[in-house]
This record gives sequence, structure tokens and C-alpha cells, in this order.
Amino acid sequence: QVQLVESGGGLVQAGGSLRLSCAASGLTFSSYGMGWFRQAPGKEREFVAAISRSGGNRYYGDSVKGRFTISRDNPKNTVYLQMNGLKPEDTARYYCAADRSSEYYASRLRTADVDYWGQGTQVTVSS
Repeated sequence: QVQLVESGGGLVQAGGSLRLSCAASGLTFSSYGMGWFRQAPGKEREFVAAISRSGGNRYYGDSVKGRFTISRDNPKNTVYLQMNGLKPEDTARYYCAADRSSEYYASRLRTADVDYWGQGTQVTVSS
């Protein structure tokens, strides 16, 4: 049974930082590209970042480029999202995603290509 468990969300002031983690189990982690998405109330799920199986390739959504960094630790079966310079518009529930098919990200990871989702962790940024 595949499980993706996010952690690290919380309440932070604008300009602050948070580091999200996603621990994976039940799958061969190094065989999956990994990504982060977010969804605010009343809005569609939005792509945030993706990282290739080895970690050598990363792709970011325009709204987070230069502020967020995705990374992974394959021996620990964990993917991270370091979020700096947080803004109130970053407030959302953040979801971890596993993608079996993509070897390289030259564009955003699509929700249709996600094989597994985590349950999400809430990030709230106050102004």
C-alpha cells in the first residue's frame, strides 16, 4: 500500500519560511518523479514544483520560482519543499505527488500524470 505523508505545514508571517516534508512508503521511491501541488479554498489544484527520480532535474511553477526549492533524499524516501519569502497568496493546502512515468520535467507535472497523492498539509501565511 502506497502512502505519502506530508508534514511541516503551519502558520507563518509573511516573509517567513517553512520546510515541508513528504515521507513515502510502499513504492520504489527512486523510480518516481515527485512533485508538490497546492490548493486554496475555491481554487483548482495548482502545480508548485517537481523533481526527477535522481534529483538532477527540477521544474517550478512561475508563482514560486526563486522562492521555493524542491529536493529529495532517496535513501530516506523523502521529498522536501523549502519555502522562503512566503506571501499571503501562498496560503493553501500542500500536497505531495508521485509520478511513475516522467523521467524529465521540461514543463509542469500535470495532475493527470500523478499516480499517488498525499493527504496534504496546511500552510497559512499571515500578512
